[in-house]
Amino acid sequence: MSTDIPTEQWAQVLEQRGGSVVHKKIPVPKPGPDEVLINIKYSGVCHTDLHAVKGDWPLATKIPLVGGHEGAGIVVARGDLVKDVEIGDYAGIKWLNGSCMSCAFCRTADEPLCPEPDLSGYTVDGSFQQYAIGKAAHVARIPKDCNLEAIAPVLCAGLTVYKGLKESGARPGEFVAIVGAGGGLGSMALQYARAMGLHAIAIDGGAEKEKMCKELGATTYVDFMTSKNLVEDVKKATPEGYGPHAVLLLAVSEKPFQQASEYVRSRGTIVCVGLPANAFLKAPVFDTVTRMINIKGSYVGNRQDTAEAIEFYRQGLIKAPYKVVGLSQLQEVFDLMEQNKISGRYVVDTSK
Repeated sequence: MSTDIPTEQWAQVLEQRGGSVVHKKIPVPKPGPDEVLINIKYSGVCHTDLHAVKGDWPLATKIPLVGGHEGAGIVVARGDLVKDVEIGDYAGIKWLNGSCMSCAFCRTADEPLCPEPDLSGYTVDGSFQQYAIGKAAHVARIPKDCNLEAIAPVLCAGLTVYKGLKESGARPGEFVAIVGAGGGLGSMALQYARAMGLHAIAIDGGAEKEKMCKELGATTYVDFMTSKNLVEDVKKATPEGYGPHAVLLLAVSEKPFQQASEYVRSRGTIVCVGLPANAFLKAPVFDTVTRMINIKGSYVGNRQDTAEAIEFYRQGLIKAPYKVVGLSQLQEVFDLMEQNKISGRYVVDTSK
């Protein structure tokens, strides 16, 4: 540990499930032999962070907990076994903080499916603090020419939707419906879809989100709040009215997951990414079989997916719409998120 690293830091701490986060001082952690300590400059706020606060997922969180998993900063210390990350490097804390690296999934580059993962801001402390720990093998490598403030949302929102679009199998020139396009994940998905040569049909509610979605490259916007027949409106947005080749479900409620099979193209793929609490996915068996519909889930990306998602950003193809607030205002962001009043992404500045 360098002598200029403080012993205390500001953090947002969840002390009771379902309660409010508390802005307080806590000790600065020390990295283990295979870990690095990152001075977090900015951290994006994800809907998963709200689930961690509410404790409504079937996955236990540590308590007390420092949430956050979109942390971008500078490496200030490293363990003795770390050889490929240097002090002063830009690096990021992602959802997957660490994995066993020895199971069948880790050995085949499916480390997000590791049965014993460390999850930032859920099972281990995350990035809503000024100094955070990450396993060196898993921290995101951020090029020095990247803006740490702007790249923070790429570390989860960008990576997650990029992985989902890859899993959809959609090819350049094809159509993909993005459900929840006006949210933090959706705003990124629209840009990755455009960069990958896909035509995006944005599905969300409200005029403000319509404006943003079209600015980010959506070819069509379907407003579920005003549409008299959402299924038909989505189909009409595609050539010959067959429906989109793929559907990326980023919604935070259950109903859109039930609708997708009604408008996806025959032989199309429905990719489930959003995780509404206590929700279920249903589709008619007859249509699923006779129209050869593929329904699958997509989790966070692996280390290679991370590098690819960051490279899209580095090339200037991805610009996450975001608003910066101080770390001390995190609870206010959660309140807005609970009320579904957020367009794009919030990023917290840990110095404020």
